[in-house]
Amino acid sequence: MKIAVDAMGGDRGSLEIVKGVVAAVSEYNSKIALVGKERMLKEMLDNFKSAIDLTRIEILNADEEITMTDTPLAALRHKKKSSITIGINSVKTGDTDCFISTGNTGAVMAAATIKLGLIEGIERPGIATALPNSKKSATILMDVGANVDCSPIHLLHYGIMGAEYAKVILNKSEVSLGLLNIGEEDTKGNDLAKASFELLKRHLDNFYGNVEGRDIFKCKTDVVVCDGFVGNTILKVSEGLAETLFGLIREGINQKFLYKAGAFFLKPFFKEFKKTIDYSEYGGAPLLGVNGYCIICHGRSSSNAIKNAVLVAENIGNKKINEKICERINKIPSLKKEEE
Repeated sequence: MKIAVDAMGGDRGSLEIVKGVVAAVSEYNSKIALVGKERMLKEMLDNFKSAIDLTRIEILNADEEITMTDTPLAALRHKKKSSITIGINSVKTGDTDCFISTGNTGAVMAAATIKLGLIEGIERPGIATALPNSKKSATILMDVGANVDCSPIHLLHYGIMGAEYAKVILNKSEVSLGLLNIGEEDTKGNDLAKASFELLKRHLDNFYGNVEGRDIFKCKTDVVVCDGFVGNTILKVSEGLAETLFGLIREGINQKFLYKAGAFFLKPFFKEFKKTIDYSEYGGAPLLGVNGYCIICHGRSSSNAIKNAVLVAENIGNKKINEKICERINKIPSLKKEEE
């Protein structure tokens, strides 16, 4: 595969992204097209020419950058030479197979949806993310921010797309699916939850039923479906909670020498535990439903996250997730009429 990586987005700067790309080229098979200011990127890559084969990395020049404060649609109209626009265009023309970005999420989603279009049968794209669970694995949550106003059909589509992604990430031939709700009973929830429950139950053989928020981390199901407003809130709360807990642990350990001594012996455990809940280990979150591959990374992504995002891109591309989603969607009859 050939993967385009946006070198202009992210809070840590272009060098961190370049480091991730260099690590990916060292470990994986894909070729990389770095998208950004050519002169700057060449200077950065020169620092690694003795360590890797730079012929596997090319540069797509992009003179403009869409910032985090830019309005997505306006930025796409006025910044046609931005790294996001050029990167998505490279997927559209077939010059690359996937686009990875740590930049403005709204702009990436808008560019991918407008320029690549949607998979036949899909009404709205969604973002799927992996959250750590108690079985030292991951639970796939979808959607986490692409679509805040959902219909039951959208949640059904998210279930289908999330399940195909989970099979790749979790390396399973079959996965279970739950609908996020305020209780497990069939009659729980608002109108959207009740209607979605009936639709998922009718069309998906792998549908477990309703699951609650705590079940995401208990791995009751492999995939949990919800609207983007709720999903994004869960994601941000989870990130904040993890950071707060680690901060409290560090603060507590530093209070007494005895605690520090104990922490020294527990260092291997803390290291393993941190790796288990570190978002960078899962790379990025694919924007599923668009007619091409696109991965959205956290704005604070480290080089390790970029490296793992390349691995995710390889996996979903090589296993042709979009073709499987299209095939599965086409097996479901006229959902619009059914919903009406």
